[in-house]
Amino acid sequence: MPEKIKWGIIGPGKIAGKFAQDLQLVENAVLHGVASRDAGRSAAFAQKYNAVHVFENYEALAADPEIDIIYVATPHVFHFEQTMLCLRSGKSVLCEKPFGMNAREVKIMTDEARARNLFLMEALWTRFIPGTEKLIELISQDAIGKIHYVKADFGFLGDGNKSSRVNNPDLGAGTLLDIGIYPVYLSLLLLGIPDQIKAVATFTDTGVDSFCAILFDYLSGEKAFSESSILSNTPIEAMIYGEKGSIKMHSRFHHTEKLTLQLNDNTSETFQNVYIGNGYYHEIVEVMECLKSGKTESEKMPHLMSLDLIRTLDNIRENIGLKYKSDE
Repeated sequence: MPEKIKWGIIGPGKIAGKFAQDLQLVENAVLHGVASRDAGRSAAFAQKYNAVHVFENYEALAADPEIDIIYVATPHVFHFEQTMLCLRSGKSVLCEKPFGMNAREVKIMTDEARARNLFLMEALWTRFIPGTEKLIELISQDAIGKIHYVKADFGFLGDGNKSSRVNNPDLGAGTLLDIGIYPVYLSLLLLGIPDQIKAVATFTDTGVDSFCAILFDYLSGEKAFSESSILSNTPIEAMIYGEKGSIKMHSRFHHTEKLTLQLNDNTSETFQNVYIGNGYYHEIVEVMECLKSGKTESEKMPHLMSLDLIRTLDNIRENIGLKYKSDE
């Protein structure tokens, strides 16, 4: 792997813009090219974020021999198709969450990457921010003892536009895959795969979930409760309760910069964990370190975690009756 790592971006939208800003903060990272279905949008993005090239389509970007890795930041339903295009073109991939629309897609993606000895990772930035790293450190140090239950929410007031990304089923809309994935992931990270899942949801006129409440039950006694909503603004906080006390991940918990450890003896300690740039810096660094080390997956966000996550999301969707065309 050369000293400088050249990135390509598919899907120059809002998140890709924040990602591209952080890419400029990482030593030896180069934004080599960008591609979109809208040539004007690609050109504007390239100019704003100093991309070396603008490609007329995804295939041309994926075929460029100079690109080392491609960041896929399109709507959910396109992740599988575009990740597979990149892998089959010999490119490593960092793909936005959710990795795929269902476990079938994710399994094919990870198998393809493994067969081609290429790096592949789901871009779940939460795992890499300093606040999450500190949380994992506190849990590993037994700061609150055995975890009893985890509670997390993510909600915002949607605009009600039926054609918007969060309401359009053809774009993989609904709260679960868009924002519910974050509290679900946190529960899996801390407690593992639940033995039983119960979920209820409210649906929009377009047939996707506007609210979803999920209960994870573990045979060993732990519980996890998650909520996602586009019906109202919620605190977007997470609480982890244990036998010795609790840890609060302050808003917004999925990229928190503040943790509060509250013990049963009423003593407390607050930890400030500031992230760099927009927060995507840390996952970029992880990816580049993996590439330079010749790794095909990250130990912090391995393929197995992505498979566990999407299988859990599939289970929840089955619970609430949420289906997409990709399931057919």
